[in-house]
Order: sequence, then C-alpha cells, then structure tokens
Amino acid sequence: MEKYLKIIQESFSGYFNYLVQEITNPSWTNYFYWLIGLSLLVWTLEVLIPWRKNQGAFRKGFWLDSFYIVFNFFLFSLIGYNAISNVGVELFNDFLGLFGIENMVAINIQGLPVWSQLLIMFVIADFIQWNVHRQLHRIPQLWEFHKIHHSVKEMGFAAQFRFHFMETIIYKSVQYIPLAMIGFGIQEFFVIYMFSVFIGHLNHANVGWNYGILGYIFNNPKMHIWHHSKELPEAHPYGMNFGLSLSIWDYLFGSAYVPKNGKNIEIGFEGDEDFPEDFGSQVLFPFINRSKSTQKIK
Repeated sequence: MEKYLKIIQESFSGYFNYLVQEITNPSWTNYFYWLIGLSLLVWTLEVLIPWRKNQGAFRKGFWLDSFYIVFNFFLFSLIGYNAISNVGVELFNDFLGLFGIENMVAINIQGLPVWSQLLIMFVIADFIQWNVHRQLHRIPQLWEFHKIHHSVKEMGFAAQFRFHFMETIIYKSVQYIPLAMIGFGIQEFFVIYMFSVFIGHLNHANVGWNYGILGYIFNNPKMHIWHHSKELPEAHPYGMNFGLSLSIWDYLFGSAYVPKNGKNIEIGFEGDEDFPEDFGSQVLFPFINRSKSTQKIK
C-alpha cells in the first residue's frame, strides 16, 4: 500500500512540475504550445473562410468548449487522472508479476523505422477509438456520458474537447492492453497525438472541406457534421461516421453516411433542449440521470 501511496504523491507533484515546465519552457515537443498554436490556426480558418457564414466567430458554446479544452487536456490529469492511471498501470504490472510475466510485449517493432512505428501506432489506436466510439452510442450507460459531446448546437474547432472526463478513462483503459502488447521504441508519440488533435479540430470546425478522394481515408468536416445530426436515419439508429481521425473504418464496416451537403442540418440529440448548458451541471448529468433511471426501474 505504501508503494501505491508514494506513486499517487509523486504523480501529483510530477504532473504539476511537468505542467509548469511545459508552460515556462517552450519547445518543439511542447504539448501546451502546440495545442494553442493549432487551436488558433483552425479558429483563424473558421473566421476567414466560414462554411456557415451566419455563425459568429464566438459561436454559441465557444467559451464553454474552450474551458473543456483546458480541463480535458491538462486539468483532469492534474487533479487526479495521472495519479489514478499510474496506480492502475502499477497494479496491472504487479498482477502480471504473480504469473511471472514482466511485460506484455508480444510484438516488438523497435527495429522498424520511426515513421513506420508512428504509422502503426496511429492506425491501431484509431481503430480502437472507432470501436469505443461506436459503443458510446450503442450502450445506454455510456451514451449518458457521450451526450455531453453531442450537446453542441453550433460546430466549431473547440467542440472536439467538449466531452465528459469519463470518456478519457474509458478510451485509455480499452487502449492500454493492445498498445502495451506492442513494443514501441520511440519517444515521438506527441506527433501522433497532435496530428489527431489537428484533424479533430478541423472535423468540428466551421469549414466545408472533405479532402476529395482522401476523404475516404481521413475524417473530415463534411462527413463529421452528419455524426452530430439530430435526426438519425432508419439505417443508422445509433448514429454514423464514428471515425475520429480516419474515416476508412466507417466505409469498411458500413457506418459511413453522407447523403448530401450537411451544411445547415440541425445538430444535437433528441431531447437536448433540456440538457444543462454549464460545465458543472454537464459533468454531473450522467450520474444524476442514471440515478433517476435506476429509481424509475425500481
């Protein structure tokens, strides 16, 4: 127990020091300034070449989503997630140790060029995220958390990070084992993450791109707007276009849906007119709503 308490303590202080280092020492591998730079870049594109011209630069929900970026990108780790995940990893490794297993690496690709390691990790991680995203729509308990993301009523780059912190826990937990089984020998993982952030920003931005034939590989604004459609087609009662960075999974597995130009479709979900509009109420919503549902069943 003492070991885990020490991990928790070091995780809090370690992440705080890391955050201070990120802010005070700009570098080419700095998440903080890359996030700010990419956000300003995509926001500038929204202002200069808006797809929905009647939508203001400071759209409805702009400041709420901006806070979600800061919270989900940094603050959530600072107030606990970093400590919880570090303890979880240590517990898992200790569990493997009971069977004499030191690590889970089943496939070691350290001998491959860096670019190919990055590509492999990107594709595997995105496929896992696509599957998790589908389940967020199909499983009622998970949908209660995912409703926060779909409560956006005007799309903009920052809407990418309007999601409940439980989604971070779900995504990372599901990704951990398959990614841990592959021995990556590189430190440039920030390239993958920031590339994914950039694509996600563009997917939610007020820009009307589809990348032409590359749209069958990469998710894009004209495709992703339909994922946020309030009206769902009969063939896709749980939603469509679940890809995060890549659209290819949707085309391969039949969940792609782009029937027409979705520039002015209504976005949201059924009953969203009663959904809370402030951060605190949205974070508490899934727990309160689930409690009410349980009481009704009883």
